[in-house]
Amino acid sequence: MIDTTMTKTPEILDTPVKIGARGVNVAYSGVLAIKDLDLDIRAKAVTALIGPSGCGKTTFLRCLNRMNDVIDGCKVTGDIRLDDEDIYAPEVDVVVLRRRVGIVFQKPNPFPKSIFENVAYGPRIHGLAKARDDIEEIVERSLIRAGLWSEVKDRLATPATSLSGGQQQRLCIARAIAVEPDVILMDEPCSALDPIATARIEDLIDELKENYTIVIVTHSMQQAARVSQHTAFFHLGELVEQNETKIIFTNPVDDRTRAYVTGRIG
Repeated sequence: MIDTTMTKTPEILDTPVKIGARGVNVAYSGVLAIKDLDLDIRAKAVTALIGPSGCGKTTFLRCLNRMNDVIDGCKVTGDIRLDDEDIYAPEVDVVVLRRRVGIVFQKPNPFPKSIFENVAYGPRIHGLAKARDDIEEIVERSLIRAGLWSEVKDRLATPATSLSGGQQQRLCIARAIAVEPDVILMDEPCSALDPIATARIEDLIDELKENYTIVIVTHSMQQAARVSQHTAFFHLGELVEQNETKIIFTNPVDDRTRAYVTGRIG
């Protein structure tokens, strides 16, 4: 793994670390998918994970809220800390962790419920609000933050599946932020969307970073360059290079990074 400490700018080094990963290995049935990974996720910024298919981006993303726990034969070793607390410690409540570290998947997956109930579900099960007025306030605030309120405020009782693909993805983002997470993970959130819907999601990501730490997996170099401040390049299960996004795309240290961002491999 390339040591990029000396190439990081003060801007990145001075930003607080929200999630720190050290010596992380992930294996599926004994086969390594991630090898000895060290990576810092900076607070209230967007970190993009880039690299060819099968390089370990999504596997690492799923480590950050322990989604890999549900995969038979998956073993995660090393140290991953959220606000300097070990998220794999035996005493950690995974339900609470996943409230703090929400995830938005590649394909919009609204619940088979109304628009309102999709957003209200999380706050209810986590006991964040009991009175109807409190729930309504959380739903409205979350939909406003997700840039969806003006489009759905008059049809909150209609099925979420009646929304367009882009609206459904913004609804899933509203559902994630309704429980007030610290971190939002996004796994190819725009891959199933058209260019207009993609632009809306990218604008939303830019707004959300003011309040949330965001980690996004993307195959789009243009998207990574547009939305992120920090980029990590993965290749064959190895974290090759991490740095400010503008450096990764204009002056990378490793030849493999240069080949990928210029389209010569991938």
